[in-house]
Amino acid sequence: MKAHVIISHGLESSPDATKATALSHVVDAMGWTSERPDYRDRDNDPSMTRLGDVHGRIARLNDLAKKVPMPLILAGSSMGAFISARVSLQVPVAGLFLMAPPTQLEGFDIKLEAAEAPTCIVHGWDDELIPASEVVKWAQPRRSQLILVNDSHRLADHVEFCAEVFARFVRSLSLGLK
Repeated sequence: MKAHVIISHGLESSPDATKATALSHVVDAMGWTSERPDYRDRDNDPSMTRLGDVHGRIARLNDLAKKVPMPLILAGSSMGAFISARVSLQVPVAGLFLMAPPTQLEGFDIKLEAAEAPTCIVHGWDDELIPASEVVKWAQPRRSQLILVNDSHRLADHVEFCAEVFARFVRSLSLGLK
């Protein structure tokens, strides 16, 4: 059985970002389908906060996810990780792959929440925006797989590593996926 992966980019990024592209290559090599939505119009909305239209991002991803007729994996970086986790509460997911997920958004009353689905997180020890300790606190009660690396928020030194971890993670999902 094949799966579909939706890869959501972070704030001040794009669907062609290095991590999103690297994950997309993994999906292509597996013969699965993927998409990388473009949220830049929501991120640059002048009527919103510096974090853009977070609720608009969530709604867009939710709409896309509801149309997927096969097992769904949501992946994202930073804001893309946050919205992927939030959308997993609204649609069935086979797994979540979160890179540098914020546990709380400044100026918003919504926190990082996710469905009880297999979850793998890659986060930088030296993340200047989201302390690693906060991600550990979030992941621990869920027993999510958490990999901490010597990197900053962008995980720029670990792009290929993230792709390798993602490949292992999706192969480990016990859904009869090939």
